[in-house]
Amino acid sequence: MADGGYLCGAVRYRLDGSPLNTDYCHCRICQRAVGAPLVAWGRWPADRFAWARGEPRRFASSTEGERSFCPSCGTSLTFVDPGDPTFVDVTLASLDDPTAFPPRSHAWTASRVPWLEIGDGLPRYASTKAEAEGGGP
Repeated sequence: MADGGYLCGAVRYRLDGSPLNTDYCHCRICQRAVGAPLVAWGRWPADRFAWARGEPRRFASSTEGERSFCPSCGTSLTFVDPGDPTFVDVTLASLDDPTAFPPRSHAWTASRVPWLEIGDGLPRYASTKAEAEGGGP
C-alpha cells in the first residue's frame, strides 16, 4: 500500500501495489497544469486507487484527460483519460514517500523546455513510451 494526498491534507488517497509504469512528463499541458517544466507520474489500474478522505475537484484539461486538484490549496493529484478510465495516473511527489516509485523514463520530450538539462540517463521518448513501442497513448 502507498498513501498520499494534497498539501493541505484535505484529500487523501490510497494505492494498492506498485505502478504499471512511472515517468517524467514534459508535455505542455502538464507544464501549464502544475507550473513546472515536468511532472513525475505513476500509472495504476483504477481498481487499485481509492480516495481515502475528501473529494477533489476535477478539470478537463484536454479531450484526452481529466485532472483532479484540491479546491483549497491547488495541489495537482491525478490524471484520468475519460476514454479509458481503467487507469489512473498519480503525481509521484504527492505520495507520502515520493522515493517509493522513481520515474523510469522521460515522455513527451519533444516539449521539453530547453533550459532544463536532463542528465539522468533514463530512456527518452518524443511522445509517450507506449506510442514509441507501438501501443496507445
